[in-house]
Amino acid sequence: MKKYAVSTYVYFIIPSLIGIFLFMTPVLTEEGWKVPIAILANVLATIVAPIISYFTILMFAISAIGALMAKFIPRKNVEKPSILDTLFYVNWFWTITRCIGLVFASMVVFNFGPFAINNENTGGLLMDPNGGLVTFLFTIFLFAGFLLPFLTNFGLLEFFGTMMVRIMRPLFKSPGRSSIDALTSWVGDGTIGVLMTSKQYEMGNYTKKEAAIIATSFSVVSITFCIVVLDTVHLARYFIPYYLTVVFCGIVLAIIMPRIYPLAQKEDTYIAGTPVDYSREQLPKGYNSVSHGLENALAVAHANRDPRKFIKDGSRNVIDLWIGVAPIVMAFGTVALMLAEFTSIFVILGKPFEPILTVLGLPEAAEAAQTMVVGFADMFLPSILGAGIESDTTRFVIAVVSVTQLIYMSEVGGLILGTKIPLKFFDLVVIFLLRTLISLPIAALVGHLLF
Repeated sequence: MKKYAVSTYVYFIIPSLIGIFLFMTPVLTEEGWKVPIAILANVLATIVAPIISYFTILMFAISAIGALMAKFIPRKNVEKPSILDTLFYVNWFWTITRCIGLVFASMVVFNFGPFAINNENTGGLLMDPNGGLVTFLFTIFLFAGFLLPFLTNFGLLEFFGTMMVRIMRPLFKSPGRSSIDALTSWVGDGTIGVLMTSKQYEMGNYTKKEAAIIATSFSVVSITFCIVVLDTVHLARYFIPYYLTVVFCGIVLAIIMPRIYPLAQKEDTYIAGTPVDYSREQLPKGYNSVSHGLENALAVAHANRDPRKFIKDGSRNVIDLWIGVAPIVMAFGTVALMLAEFTSIFVILGKPFEPILTVLGLPEAAEAAQTMVVGFADMFLPSILGAGIESDTTRFVIAVVSVTQLIYMSEVGGLILGTKIPLKFFDLVVIFLLRTLISLPIAALVGHLLF
């Protein structure tokens, strides 16, 4: 094993421990268990609430106008793009989407335009300065984006990735380092998991297939949100069997989904187009998984000793998320919520689930059917609509399925579309429906055993 200075060990251990604490260590607060990153974001969100909406408009305007201007300014260096290139040289679809996000946000903040857009259940829900998803994303992106290098730049992924590859690769078709993504999402927040997956993909550490698998299989909602969902459907006393069911469904789905369409058809090539390299996961002669992981970790820590690189990488993450991702969430999230609020499309789309729920022996199948699809718009809608159903079994199933679906356009779904992760809207629709169909019988079985 190559010898490193004691200081290199310090550069590996201390920043990695800080990253574990910030992103993966639940802390009990008055609002429940939260990771420190989320706590910091909540504190800042409260402080900047009076101005956050206007700051959001400013960032959306820069995003949209910059993308429009880039259409008429030739790129200087295609092979080595600058941060401005990566921010603004996007195709027409994403340029128009950014403009739509700006228009929607402006309608809400300055109170003009159709009621369907600027009311409290659609655009207003996303742009609420006191806890709206889009405005909150600006604070969570600030901390998560800037401090993410603690997890990614000092060897933690390399250390655990080498040891976990024997579990992650055969079970979930993903590299060992994705275990950190999974844990970060599970105890923290799904948005942080998507952010981390996107950055690892852009850095060439995940292939297109691996990034798609990780983003749609491990970006789970937090434990805190699970508690809120269960409380909404009046079953808080059943949290332990409920959460165990969610965990079991999550594992089953993470095993099945990478092996079927559309994830199985994704290219196993890196962002630069090179094929997957499994050799990086093989143990050299004379090494075990711990010693090889430690050497890989120390090599990465040694290469990232310059604090200026940490600041540069973190700042670039934040700007990229503010400019490139947040407007997309606003655009797609608002459209999805408008469809849920003002049309019967989810009632119609939910009709095919009625006979399925009936076959599974769930009471009030007609009332529950739309909750199976409305979660595509927002993760909280199924539990709100299902709260009035009398059957404990049916409400339990709704609560489980709404959490295991994962693809919510008002959060994770919109976020994925805003990143470079190679997943299209149609992919997300198919993944959402498949996750629903697979988790539904598991939840129904447990529900019948429980009640």
